[in-house]
Amino acid sequence: MKFQDSANFVGVAWTGNDDSFQAFIDEHGLTFPQISDDPGEVFNRFGVSYQPALVVVGTDGSTELVAGAVDSELLDQIISEAA
Repeated sequence: MKFQDSANFVGVAWTGNDDSFQAFIDEHGLTFPQISDDPGEVFNRFGVSYQPALVVVGTDGSTELVAGAVDSELLDQIISEAA
């Protein structure tokens, strides 16, 4: 993974069944950890009310919510700014 030395990623799925969750992971070739958040606890903790979204948690515990899908160029920028 490109950012393995500068960032940790965890995918969080909000709703759906286990089969659709696994199908999404397989379809997109996701290799980082994935968790199911059916109760919405993780989404609530970070103020996420929609998908897709990205939450960046800084080393100081600060958070930044990014709405919508993130392409590789934007991800590069976000991680560079967070470092």
